[in-house]
Amino acid sequence: MAMSTKPVAIVVGASRGLGRQIALSLASNNYAVVVAAKTTSAPGTTTETPDPNSPASTITTVTNEIRKAGGDATAIQVDVRFEESIKSLISQTISTHGRLDVLVYNSGAIHWAPVKNTPLAKFKLMQSINPTGLFTTVHFALPHLLASPTARQARIVVISPPIYSRFFRGKTPYAMGKVGMSVLTKGLAMDIQRDDAMRGRISITSLWPAVAIESAATQQFTKVNPEERNDLRKAAIFGDAVLAILKADGDKVNGELLLDEDFLREQGVTDFDQYNLVPGTAPRRIMPQQLPDLTVAEQDDQGKRYDSSAKSKL
Repeated sequence: MAMSTKPVAIVVGASRGLGRQIALSLASNNYAVVVAAKTTSAPGTTTETPDPNSPASTITTVTNEIRKAGGDATAIQVDVRFEESIKSLISQTISTHGRLDVLVYNSGAIHWAPVKNTPLAKFKLMQSINPTGLFTTVHFALPHLLASPTARQARIVVISPPIYSRFFRGKTPYAMGKVGMSVLTKGLAMDIQRDDAMRGRISITSLWPAVAIESAATQQFTKVNPEERNDLRKAAIFGDAVLAILKADGDKVNGELLLDEDFLREQGVTDFDQYNLVPGTAPRRIMPQQLPDLTVAEQDDQGKRYDSSAKSKL
């Protein structure tokens, strides 16, 4: 197939919630979007647009929603727990569109509990989907992203948090994986800067909400107490933040762990009431106003460089 004339974006974890919104936002801004996740709908059962945070929302319904709005979307099923499924996602994307310019990794497993209350099976599931799924997807997508014909840098956007100690409290097993995802963002960004074949051709950025966003996860709270909706924002803020990252200078956002509201403010956005789920409310910020600087005085000291993948010369 001929190469797509549009930039191509894969959104992994795009069946509902934040991922769905990111896919819609990209499609409405002239991206050809690969809508990827595990859940699909049977043919002929998707004439109506379902609740975007419900199990009825799938890669099939999201793809239909984009196409009805005049956008370009392809649904490809993926289970990020399995290497072969991820390889198939990337190969199908290339065979369909001939290129890959943007990768957004939104897949995630959540189980918030202290160490002693977290079953090993839950812990393993979170690690397989969160850091391992991300690493595997980046691993197989990277050669195609580096070959992107886009005039701008190819981009990777990871949905993972800033790194600070309060995030670990009460949910350490979950935090281990999510923070590991942010470490990949920081570390790959350093690799990019040190590698002549990657520098200036690709960047990676993490993004996280400053205020809680309506999703399937928040419904467990709002069903019990509807007033919890007052502290939520619409997913549209996240779609706008992803677009802002893609429009920004890649070198400036490479390796950054961004918060949606703070980054949008830096880009000149002033009206955040538009994102409130309940008009007239003032949703509570859940992220710290200031985050720790992870750099050290010796940051530029490369030390001795070792690469275990290099063949021994001994």
